[in-house]
Amino acid sequence: MKYTFVTLFPKLIEGYFCDSILKRAMEKELIVVDYINPRDFSTNKHAKVDDTAVGGGAGMVMNPQPLFDTLTTLKQDDKNVHIVFVTPVAKPFVQNDAKRLAQKEHIAFVSGRYEGIDERVIEEFADEVFSIGDYILTGGELASLVLCDAISRNISGVLGNAGSLEVESFETPLLEAPSFSKPQCYNGLSVPSEYLKGNHSKIRSLKFALSKAKTKFFRPEQLIKYTTLSKNS
Repeated sequence: MKYTFVTLFPKLIEGYFCDSILKRAMEKELIVVDYINPRDFSTNKHAKVDDTAVGGGAGMVMNPQPLFDTLTTLKQDDKNVHIVFVTPVAKPFVQNDAKRLAQKEHIAFVSGRYEGIDERVIEEFADEVFSIGDYILTGGELASLVLCDAISRNISGVLGNAGSLEVESFETPLLEAPSFSKPQCYNGLSVPSEYLKGNHSKIRSLKFALSKAKTKFFRPEQLIKYTTLSKNS
């Protein structure tokens, strides 16, 4: 998988690939990462990439020329690149999107700044547009990294134990059951006794019950979804 980050601030992203799982994925050449700065394509003599909003309003908007030229060049280099924009005004990014996009060969993430990106750029170049939540960030770089991380975990070989994907939250509508590590008792707090008895059938039943309880508490709409799917299956 190749990732291209279209961003005014590559250094905000570069550090994330210097450690842990994604660093190892790069060393194994399972993923490749590069960066394109739209400022390098600006025809403005001061390399400006923003301008005032047409129709009024506070703040500046990333104007179309630098991004049009950036993304045109990107598509000329690879006509199969899948271009993704991140913005609060889009459909939510979910686990099924991460699994689906992990099958792509080249994804470009376009990170907005200021008050956003001129809509004409999105209409012209976006293959998909995602939001990571109902809140506002100072820029799209963090959101782009969230998508990249979630997608990468679903690429074969990136995780040391691929089986860990099977029990995670959102692989079904239920949230993942609570996790515990050794020691069995710490600071007066013990793990559930059933976990210690070695009866894997009872452990699975307990984990299922805990998963439902956790979902009911934190995400009741997901439990309703699970119940509906179970009735219809």
